[in-house]
Amino acid sequence: MTGFGSAEKITEKYSLKVEIKTLNSKFFDASFRLPRAFLKWEMEIKALLEKELGRGKINLGVHFELKNFEQPPIQINQELFDAYYKRLEQLSGDMGASGKVALFKMAMNMPNVILHEENPEENISFEVFKEVLLEGVADCNQFRLQEGANLQEALVASHQKIRNGLSEVEELDPGRIENLKSRIHQSLEEIKQRVKVDENRFEQELIYYIEKLDLTEEKIRLGSHLDYFIDVISDDKGASGKKLGFLCQELGREINTIGSKANDAGIQRSVVGMKEELEKIKEQILNIL
Repeated sequence: MTGFGSAEKITEKYSLKVEIKTLNSKFFDASFRLPRAFLKWEMEIKALLEKELGRGKINLGVHFELKNFEQPPIQINQELFDAYYKRLEQLSGDMGASGKVALFKMAMNMPNVILHEENPEENISFEVFKEVLLEGVADCNQFRLQEGANLQEALVASHQKIRNGLSEVEELDPGRIENLKSRIHQSLEEIKQRVKVDENRFEQELIYYIEKLDLTEEKIRLGSHLDYFIDVISDDKGASGKKLGFLCQELGREINTIGSKANDAGIQRSVVGMKEELEKIKEQILNIL
């Protein structure tokens, strides 16, 4: 979601520049810095940005400047100025003060003495402004696409490390089961010296125990989630950030289950590595729409 874009249009009558900055956010959150004459378009601008940029914290700055004034776009309320000036002159005389320049400045700064007016011939239409705004949005989206390509490379790299961790687990798992059986049988031999053991019942309990520690389903589901992860980040049809967020929850669930059932130092090391890469992915997908 991080991006920056700008666009401008300069004519003999005016200069217009648009700047757009976007940051991470779960929702659409836009703030504007608009010239006074553009405030009437605020709702249209917000709708356009939400449609074109989606969610994110968006900051829009618009700089508009009229040029080549034949006559300044202001009007002096002469009658009001005269009334203020006379009243101030009377008060200054009563107080024994003097200074025509000071009275002039005070009268000019009184409310509604100077009236700003908009010249329709020098103002721009919303369609003209919209054209420049869309150029700025396109520039921002191009920036975001490049950021997205960099993110995709990082995500694929972390994904591959998790895949490598899964391969290590699959390689170590058969030996883990054999070591587990061997330790249990060794313990049983020591127990046999003190108590009588029902071999058939022991075999049943051993099978049940081994099944509880079996990682086959977790390995299959983790591999399936990793395959789907690549499908999602390769899909350019729409926003995938939230989908990746849910998928990370599933990846984490399977990795944690493998770690809790492993009972093996080598597999635990692989699980720690996978968790580390998953945390990197979680941080990175916060910046994906």
